[in-house]
Amino acid sequence: MKILVFNFGSTSSKIAVYEDHDEVFSKTINHDQEFLATHRIPIEQFDVREADILKALEDNNLSLKDFDAVCSRAGLIRPVASGTYYINEQCVADAKDMNYGGMQPHGLALLIANDISKEYGIPAFFCDPVSTDEMSEVAKITGYAPIKRTSRFHALNHKAIARKCAADIGKPYEELNLIGVHLGGGTSIAAHAHGRCIDITDCSVDGPMSMDRPGGLPIDEVINMCYSGEYEKAELKRLFKQDAGMFSHTGTKDMREIKARMAEGDKACEMAFKAFCYQHAKYIGAMAAVLKFKVDGIFLTGGIAHGPEVVDEISQYVEGIAPIYVYAGENEMQSLAEGALRVLKGEAEALEYKA
Repeated sequence: MKILVFNFGSTSSKIAVYEDHDEVFSKTINHDQEFLATHRIPIEQFDVREADILKALEDNNLSLKDFDAVCSRAGLIRPVASGTYYINEQCVADAKDMNYGGMQPHGLALLIANDISKEYGIPAFFCDPVSTDEMSEVAKITGYAPIKRTSRFHALNHKAIARKCAADIGKPYEELNLIGVHLGGGTSIAAHAHGRCIDITDCSVDGPMSMDRPGGLPIDEVINMCYSGEYEKAELKRLFKQDAGMFSHTGTKDMREIKARMAEGDKACEMAFKAFCYQHAKYIGAMAAVLKFKVDGIFLTGGIAHGPEVVDEISQYVEGIAPIYVYAGENEMQSLAEGALRVLKGEAEALEYKA
């Protein structure tokens, strides 16, 4: 089965071609910075991004009529169960809807996949979006009744690595209790109970800090900032989405630079590093409690899992809970391809996205 995969970021479009499980082509298209600066809203970039993709495929003698499916990430859409979904007009509309956060680069990939599907008559899918919601009802309750927790996390990578971890343990994912930790620019932790993520952390609103987002913050201090007169609403939102976390402590969003500066004796970097690991370990412990301390394994994944420093620092706190498995890097492209492949081979049924 030949599958085309899309994963868009704010400045680039990643594309890959898989034949069954094997990647046979990949390319990262870095889009013109001047164009992006004058077309900040993703939907304004549709024609150029699609043209760049089609040219990359043509330049490498890849014809769209030869593909069995196209699969993309989905952007910010309504909460859905885990799985592979057909791209339909409802999810296209929701990817543009400000009620779900507005059009994001991931959502633009979904639109282009939908366009290709219509043009060439091949099925288009998305799978395990960030809005994947398997949280238990009790996990959604907060200390203020009108406000509920929502499920937003790195579901695509969590689910793919959980299956890989289960295979290494030698049991089906659906029979295990796992704690997953995604360590990238953003971070998330999930309690996987017999195939479902029943609780999660989202570094934008709770849990440990990430490289540029704050995790949970003391609410009184946040209220004081809101009413200090020093910040507009949009500025505060940007600060907590882009300039918080490790960046606020060290001035960099690159964990490799932080480790290099630590080696040179930078005490501020050392303390921030220790806090980053401490906070993640603390919430791993919280997820162990969610699973009633019946945990078969803890897996660490994402780019920050490369190198032993973060892994070792976190492990010293949590190694008594369960065996630790490390899968450094992100596997989003392969995860998308395998989500489509399971449907194409009849191993799973494609779900219908509904309002």
